[in-house]
Amino acid sequence: MRRSALAAIAAIGSASLLLAGCSKADDNKNEKDTKSAGANAATQGVVNASDKKGGTLTYELSDVPDSFDPGNTYYAYMYNISRLYARPLMTFAPGAGQKGNTLVPDLAASKGVSSDGGKTWTYKLRSGLKYQDGTAITSKDVKYAVERSNFARDVLSLGPNYFQQFLVGGDKYKGPYKDKSAKGLASIATPDDTTIVFHLKQAFQEFDYLVAAPQTAPVPQSKDKGVDYVKNIVSSGSYKFQSYDEGKQVVLVRNENWDAKTDPLRKQLPDKIVVNLKVNPDTIDKDVLAGDAIDLGGTGVQTATQAQLLTDASKKANTDNTYGGRLVYMAVNSKVAPFDKVECRKAVEYAIDKVSVQTAEGGPIRGDIASTVLPPDIPGYAKADVYASKGNKGDVAKAKAQLKACGKTSINTNITARSDRPQEVDAATAIINSLKKVGINATLKTYPSGKYFTDYAGVPKFTEKQNIGLIMVQWGADWPSGYGFLQQILNGKAISQSGNMNLSQYDNKDVNSLLEKAIGTQDNAERNSLYTQIDQKTMDDAVIVPLTYFKVLLARPNATNLVSTAAFSGQYDYLNIGVASK
Repeated sequence: MRRSALAAIAAIGSASLLLAGCSKADDNKNEKDTKSAGANAATQGVVNASDKKGGTLTYELSDVPDSFDPGNTYYAYMYNISRLYARPLMTFAPGAGQKGNTLVPDLAASKGVSSDGGKTWTYKLRSGLKYQDGTAITSKDVKYAVERSNFARDVLSLGPNYFQQFLVGGDKYKGPYKDKSAKGLASIATPDDTTIVFHLKQAFQEFDYLVAAPQTAPVPQSKDKGVDYVKNIVSSGSYKFQSYDEGKQVVLVRNENWDAKTDPLRKQLPDKIVVNLKVNPDTIDKDVLAGDAIDLGGTGVQTATQAQLLTDASKKANTDNTYGGRLVYMAVNSKVAPFDKVECRKAVEYAIDKVSVQTAEGGPIRGDIASTVLPPDIPGYAKADVYASKGNKGDVAKAKAQLKACGKTSINTNITARSDRPQEVDAATAIINSLKKVGINATLKTYPSGKYFTDYAGVPKFTEKQNIGLIMVQWGADWPSGYGFLQQILNGKAISQSGNMNLSQYDNKDVNSLLEKAIGTQDNAERNSLYTQIDQKTMDDAVIVPLTYFKVLLARPNATNLVSTAAFSGQYDYLNIGVASK
């Protein structure tokens, strides 16, 4: 996530950070040499533009994703690549800068039509849509996809639950695995096979963004096997699954029943797409530089590789350093004593030397030091630093004073990080060293990315039982607004027992109320001011320690149609990447 999470999905709110628009490369149909494009070229336009078909494209990932099931995933890179086989109602346009953040219809024939002050949203599907087996895609399949992904949290818990929170009757509906009636959730109406209508409890002015999530990609109920649907996903996109070897490899091939006439976005260029899992991060870097693979995770090269790229002008010219619209932060678990007391949380805020964290992550090229929940590229951001310290190196005296106010002279706790993300582990280690200086003794616990939120950090009972008071995470907006960034990590209603992203277990009635008010507010300026208030309140409550406003250094692979997209955290847009000649 979205987690990105999406993750996470976030755009550059103004054109100043990722150059807005597209270069002339967008219109160039002739394959070009990526090495001649120059550094950051893919943040400004499409590099190596081509309509050349054929070949095998290989992706590599250092761990396993949460899930390939479009209704049960929350990592940004999975939102990105899932569009190859799962078409949501809306999606983001291919392109750099603001173009890559533009919502466009996908399964839907047009954007949603709102009525009742933003409480009712209607979508018409394109005509002629088919699954991989040639059967017609209907609005009932979209309805079912939303029901299974949002209302069966005991079965599919990995994605966000916005629909459950906002649809009329969402708090009572038991989901399609328990409710066997043909009607399903009444607040999602399908008056005919090409129309779907969502009835909300309150106005939701950004609903088009919500239906751009893969949770609205259609699923035929007769083919659904719950958590095992991932083994036999039915494609609605340009590619289908040839094989699924869990934890090892996924192979996608052309979907012969995909029709370009029903899809103005996809080009279906490679013959085959291979995704190799659990590949050593250093190996991924070597394969990318050799022109043999693309880093699916899109989190950037490792520290050693970074040094190689930045000290060699010819290698640096083939990189893209982009803002990811993400925040690297540490959640302070408010349900684990003594962090249930705000003074103890504030002691953590003051104690951390953020420069050491930034250095551990790879230096300024990996992100600017952060002091707010909202990154500068999300509407609602306002510059502030409640826990300012000289040179951003922490304030030991103030930290100890807060510890004393909390009634403590020392604290013993655990801090988590993802084992397959060396920079996150290094950052956590830097934090441990900072905390030790003020009497907070944190022990590092590492867990794999693929299970980080399902089995460990995202399971409240586990964190409480294991005395996990501090949790490392990186977050990008579900969509480019203050609400899209804040809702899942701050709203008390978003806390879930597995796959939880509100890692602080923060449930503040004022913040919950402000979020609800904001999403129903039509005026953009007024809505953004409410997001600013939420940020300020959260920082006052010290449940999140902002570390860096994330930037990613991508080594540009040997492939066609490469563009760093704001919509998917600065990753390359995977929708139309093709195989380039070596």
